[in-house]
This record gives sequence, C-alpha cells and structure tokens, in this order.
Amino acid sequence: MTLEQLQAIVAAGESETLEFKRTTGQRSEAMHDLCAMLNQRGGRVLFGIEPNRQIVGQQVSDRTIEELAQEIQQIEPTVFPQIDRVDVQPGLQVIVIEVSTGPNRPYSYKGQAYKRVGNTSPKMSRDEYNRMLIERFHGERRWETEPADGWTVADLDRTELSRTIDEAIRRGRLEEPGTRDPLELLRGLGLSRDGVLLRAAVVLFGQRPRIEAEFPQCLLRVAKFKGIDKGEFLDNRQFHGHAFELLLKAERFLRENLPIAGRIVPNLFERIDDPLYPPVALREALANALCHRDYSSGGGSVSLAIYQDRLEITSTGTLHFGLTVERLFEPHESLPWNPLIARVFYRRGIIEKWGRGTLKMAELTQQAGLPRPEIEEQTGCVVVRFRPSKYIPPQQVKQDLTERQRKILQLLSERPGIGRKEILTILNLELRPLKTDLEDLKRLGLIVQTGKGRGSVWHLAESAVNRQ
Repeated sequence: MTLEQLQAIVAAGESETLEFKRTTGQRSEAMHDLCAMLNQRGGRVLFGIEPNRQIVGQQVSDRTIEELAQEIQQIEPTVFPQIDRVDVQPGLQVIVIEVSTGPNRPYSYKGQAYKRVGNTSPKMSRDEYNRMLIERFHGERRWETEPADGWTVADLDRTELSRTIDEAIRRGRLEEPGTRDPLELLRGLGLSRDGVLLRAAVVLFGQRPRIEAEFPQCLLRVAKFKGIDKGEFLDNRQFHGHAFELLLKAERFLRENLPIAGRIVPNLFERIDDPLYPPVALREALANALCHRDYSSGGGSVSLAIYQDRLEITSTGTLHFGLTVERLFEPHESLPWNPLIARVFYRRGIIEKWGRGTLKMAELTQQAGLPRPEIEEQTGCVVVRFRPSKYIPPQQVKQDLTERQRKILQLLSERPGIGRKEILTILNLELRPLKTDLEDLKRLGLIVQTGKGRGSVWHLAESAVNRQ
C-alpha cells in the first residue's frame, strides 16, 4: 500500500470496515475489532492514526510485529491476516492489518466473540454466536441433505417429478437427461445419494398421506379474518403436502379470498376490478417462504393470512448469512437456507436464482401503485407483509355493512365530492335505498355531507380514511 492509497482510505473515516488506533499499545482493543470484522464483512485496522484522521505513524520494530502476531494468534479459529507497513515520515510507519470475511465464522478473541456495529465492536450474544456456528456447518451438513429414512420412489408424486423435469427442459434450465426413470431423475437433481432419497426429495415430491404423518412441518396454514386482527375468522384451513402442492393450494386460496380493489374510469362510468395485490408478487413471496424456511422444526409451517388492511406470509426460521431486512431490498447474493429445494424451484421456473425475489416483489408492488412489501424478522419466523394504498371499505363498523354500502364508500374514495345523482347513475341504484344508505353511513361516521339541497356533495369522513 502506498502513502497516497493510505491517505485516501483514512479520509473516509472509521466505519464498519475501518478502525483507527493511535499505537500498537491498543493492540488488545484492536483484536476486538479484527475479530468483529472477521465475523462480518471484513475490514482494516490501522495503527498510527489519530481519531481525527490525522496520520501520525509510530516506530515499528520486529518486536512490534511479534507482539501483534501473538495477539492475532489468540483469535480462534486461526487466521492469517495481511499485514502491511506504510512509511509516512522518516522513522515512522502505519501498520495496516486487513482481513476478509472469515470462512470459519464465528471467530472469538480470548474466548469472546464480537460483532461490528458501525465503527464499534460490541460482544456477540450467545444466540448470535450459536446461529453463526450453525451457519458454519450448514454447508457440510443440513436438514435437507439428510437421508429420508424408509422413503422410496413409490412414496413420491412421480407425476409432479416428471412435470418438473419437462418444465426445466422447456425453460432451458436443465438438459434432456435421456431417461424418465424416477431414481435417475432424482439423482440428477441432487435429491438422492447412493440410491437413498434425501429429505429435500420428500419436501418437493412426497405424497400427502405419508408426508402428513412423518413430515408434519410440510404444512400450509391459510386464514381470512373479518377485521384487522385475529378476533374473528371468515375462513381458516390447513393443508399438508409437498411444496408444489402447497404453492398451488395457496394460490387457489388467494383467488377465492383476495380482496378486489375497484376503480371507476372517469367519463365512462365503468368499474374495473383488479386484485388488491399483484398475484405475481404474492407467488414470489410464497415461493421464497417455501424455499428459505427452516424445515428442522416439526411444528413449523408457512402461513398465509388475509386481513382487512393487509396480507401476511409467515415462514418458520430467521434470516441467515448476515442478511438483514434492509439488504433484502438491495442487490444481494442468493444464499438460500435450503439450496437443493431452491435449485429445483429455480429449474421449475418458480423463482429466480440470483437473489432477485425481494427486488421483484418491490418492483411489482410499485408498478401496481402499492407500498413496497414490509419484511419483519420476529422470534423464530420471518413475516412478509403487503399493504394496500387503495381504500378498502370496512365490512363492519358497529354493525355489518351491506355490499351496496361498501360500494358507495369505495366510489367516494375514488370520486370524492360527488352528489347523490352521480352516485345513483354510476352505481345504478334506486333513490330510496340510496338515501337510507347515505344516512346510515353518515350516522356511523363514515361519510360527511357538505353544501345544501341539490348542490350538496358527499365525502369520506376522515375517520373512515384513517381506519386503513
């Protein structure tokens, strides 16, 4: 590293990947930072830099380097960082220690692991340490690659397997294998080893009766609620089956229960009904939930819940490999928790391979004029939440609203300030029922009337809008 390069690095200031130390007398504190960087994105620790970014350097002898090396040796597992010495003025140097993300995380210094938060290096909690330790061994041994004891090809949905192969070939994501022998096809997909089926094969193709008995976590829960909480069900069901079957069940439930957002085309007096949420974005979220969830818990599942004001897809498991909610909406590497399952979904054409799922959901909702989906990591699960930007008339406010009353509310949300005559014409209603409905909605505080006589017009009340 040259002095000019050093000056450019220092000018950026301390960050998640850069730490300044005045002298090697702070080498113990520096090892906290180095350990934290190994556990995250890597980085550099510089000795001979003041906190105000002034490059001062220090005298560096062979003994200085030996003392640093002794401290580095107390980091476990063993690391071999790059160490540079940069001349800054006669007799004075800056020592630069650089590491990349450690391949054997988590790392600890003197028995304690650290993480990097901004330009600080706090201790890592036991839960964080254990999660990182699980991730280290994930590539070598994970739930989906374990043998499915006692399962044979006869226990699988071979029609679905053949359909997957044919679709993968059609999309150019798999070469023609030259056979339709189920065991050979599974071996080609990496779903069998030495003739023994892996658990991933069961998740993808297992037949329902046995999968329900032995793999209860292959479960989809669907529900529709009357309001904005779980107080009252309108529909509530559970399905067991392989991943493709569960995806199909979820899509069917959405078609039957997804709210419709109507809009009136100006000057045409025609109502156009669109799904409240983009179906392709919902399919992407469901597919991601099935691919990335944690199947190791027998009580796990994927849940789909439709509320009056939102739709939520919840899957068992947490975010791994340093992914955060914020990073999911930035270009990021695809790091599926179940690579075998995800690869088959990719070949089938259900998901994209290169970490595009969340970005695609954001693009599709934006195109539909909706807010970007929310992703929340809760205790033991990840929730993807879709919200409408369009007004949804409530089904109940002190009393059940009729479908006609809800249509009036929907119209006033799209055409505020219209009179009774226009409402009659657009909705093709009769005068007496309309007068009754307007008075009922006004009494419930959902609409307000301004003006008098024939010049009066109707608006949604502020309380009705805030109800969303």
